[in-house]
Amino acid sequence: MSNKVLLILIGLVLMLVLVMGGGMFMIYTKLPSASPKAIVPEPEAGVEAGASAEKTKPEDIGAVVSMDTFIVNLADPGGNRYLRVTMDLELAGKPADKSAAKTAGDELAKRMPQIRDAILMILSTKRYADISTSEGKTALREEILNAVNDILASSQITRIYFKEFVIQ
Repeated sequence: MSNKVLLILIGLVLMLVLVMGGGMFMIYTKLPSASPKAIVPEPEAGVEAGASAEKTKPEDIGAVVSMDTFIVNLADPGGNRYLRVTMDLELAGKPADKSAAKTAGDELAKRMPQIRDAILMILSTKRYADISTSEGKTALREEILNAVNDILASSQITRIYFKEFVIQ
């Protein structure tokens, strides 16, 4: 008698699994595919086509110089937190202007020890609370940008891109 009950229970479980699998398959095939066209909202009726094209046109960027990774202890009490940052510096000017980019790149390479020192001094004075928010990261970016531009004589940095920003 217990064998019959066991067979009936196994049969019911198998049937339940098959029904659930079939239902999931039907739901999966009926869902619309997630395409970028479905996600991007349609332009409003009053928007001109020229204005829309101007907004989507990517802006030119200058030459980008990658920096080595910085690892510093944060200024928190106890000194048990550290920051690991990797960043890129964007030089002023268009990439098509090869001579200006080469001059700026040469100056940046020549002053790299001073730049790294200035960035290290800034990073090591920060506390977790200072840089844990997006506003804090933006303020840090501006502070580094100003410090680097103060060091450079003939070229300027327009933007700093954080490639890695880890606080532990």
